[in-house]
Amino acid sequence: MNSNATVLLSGGIDSAACARLLLNEGDTVTCVFIDYGQAAAEPEGRSAASIATYLHCSLLNFAVTPRHHFGAGEITGRNAFLVLAALTLCEVRSGVIALGIHSGTPYYDCGPAFLASIDRIVAEYTDGLVRVVAPFISWTKRETFDYYSRAGISADISYSCEAGTVPPCGTCASCLDRRMLGCFT
Repeated sequence: MNSNATVLLSGGIDSAACARLLLNEGDTVTCVFIDYGQAAAEPEGRSAASIATYLHCSLLNFAVTPRHHFGAGEITGRNAFLVLAALTLCEVRSGVIALGIHSGTPYYDCGPAFLASIDRIVAEYTDGLVRVVAPFISWTKRETFDYYSRAGISADISYSCEAGTVPPCGTCASCLDRRMLGCFT
């Protein structure tokens, strides 16, 4: 059954692959980029726009002004914030909110327990009309990247660097992932 899919698009490989997968399943996809004060907001936003254009999806942009800007590393509550912000700011009334999270990360908000919890919360808010999905929750980063590559999306239009530098820093966890995948320039 086709549904409306709101994809949290960071401008990186995982969320782009998630949007492509849902499009391939016949869902109507709206991408959402949220600047929440992350160091990489500007280059991520540009990549999100490029990816949405490539996928022929609409892109909604939101900015939230935090008390401080975030640096590299884990941002506690990030994915919960993004899901609930999408639910509220995009006025999602039915369908799915999708995350590009995958297995193999040490962060709580990238695992099955988080996904089950946030899905339950969103379902309760919406009488079960909106669910939270993460199609790659059991896939490795490599499997997600391989799907991304088979889908024909160039790594050159994505951006992943926690430091937010251009060119990417080459040393943060996101840059090390890209290096391991062979897509670091």
